[in-house]
Amino acid sequence: MGDPRRIKKKYETPRHPWQLDRLEEEKKILKEYGLKNKRELWKTASILRRFRRNARRLLSLRTEQARKEEKQLLSKLKRMGLLGENATLDDVLSLTVEDLLKRRLQTVVYKKGLARTIRQARQFIVHGHVRVGGRKVTVPSYFVKPEEEESISLVGVKVM
Repeated sequence: MGDPRRIKKKYETPRHPWQLDRLEEEKKILKEYGLKNKRELWKTASILRRFRRNARRLLSLRTEQARKEEKQLLSKLKRMGLLGENATLDDVLSLTVEDLLKRRLQTVVYKKGLARTIRQARQFIVHGHVRVGGRKVTVPSYFVKPEEEESISLVGVKVM
């Protein structure tokens, strides 16, 4: 279980910190999705990396257990809204960081037109003005499932 006082990082930093093309790409993504800092981007990239690593491992195995795990992985990604029906492990390998960032609450609130800017969407969420399925969510990185998308609403805010 580990020491409860030793909290591990949920992300990995880039191996080469000063690559100009990577820095420009990260800056563009941060601005487009209204992320607070690059740590949020790295966390999302680590989640995607874990899915892809698991898919590569399952592609190489041909056992009954691998087929079960493949079904579980694909059903999880379908529930998350990242894959459609009849998806394969190759579709998991073609996922990008942007696919995951599009499912964040902050992005969904902005895309639904509940906020004028992506930054305003983040502010509404942090200040407790956004409800998902009737309960207050104050985490901009909350991963919105497709069935929850219709139940997102603003409370106590007038958007002009």
